[in-house]
Amino acid sequence: MGKVRKPFQGVFNIIRFNWHFYVIAIALCIGLNGIQYFVDFPLKYFLGISSIILFSAIVISLFSSYYIYDFSGLYQFKWIKKNHHKDNILNINAGFDETSELIINRNSSSKVSVLDFYDPLKHTEVSIKRARKAFPPLAKTISIQTNRIPFEDNSIDKIYLILSAHEIRDKKEQIQFFTELNRVLTTPGKIFITEHLRDIPNLLAYNIGVFHFFSRSSWLNTFKNSHLKVSSELKNTPFISTFTLTKNGNSL
Repeated sequence: MGKVRKPFQGVFNIIRFNWHFYVIAIALCIGLNGIQYFVDFPLKYFLGISSIILFSAIVISLFSSYYIYDFSGLYQFKWIKKNHHKDNILNINAGFDETSELIINRNSSSKVSVLDFYDPLKHTEVSIKRARKAFPPLAKTISIQTNRIPFEDNSIDKIYLILSAHEIRDKKEQIQFFTELNRVLTTPGKIFITEHLRDIPNLLAYNIGVFHFFSRSSWLNTFKNSHLKVSSELKNTPFISTFTLTKNGNSL
């Protein structure tokens, strides 16, 4: 399988799928600068500072995104050991799948099933609709509901959720979903959850956008209530964490 990701693909996709936010932000910057010509100090000073802060936030978020998604090697998945066993693997996305081909490539001897819990009634963000149009689901992708994963108990060896689990916004639904993951997971199996966290680094990178992420303590609470145990935690970058989960009472 050839190279999947292209240079600047990550930051380009962010702009491509969320261009309306950037248009609004740039329009605000221009508007704030324009109004300065019609007002006096100190309002002129306040508008100028506000414009600089807004423009800086845009630039910082884009540079941070470039570092995370393009420069850091996040999608090289070096933490995923190349698998030569015939495992049953699930890769689960939330309507935008950039990872399945990469995971299949690193698990060439295994059976990898791709699941998608995108629900147009719940996930109404225009950015996801644009992403799905640009990157249609892989062939044989299975559409699922978060309360039911169509696999037998104790039948799956590894489960990957990469930058997708946070799209389940309701806490009860989140716990129900992870309980389902627990059900289908084998006793020695592992679940890998890769996510941004609601923490200081992501606040500095994405300002109010950080509230789209969940805190570390929130995730730990979800895992605990789903009877899953964190057997390891990896910082892929200062902005991204990967939790490895096992059934409660089992370790790596």
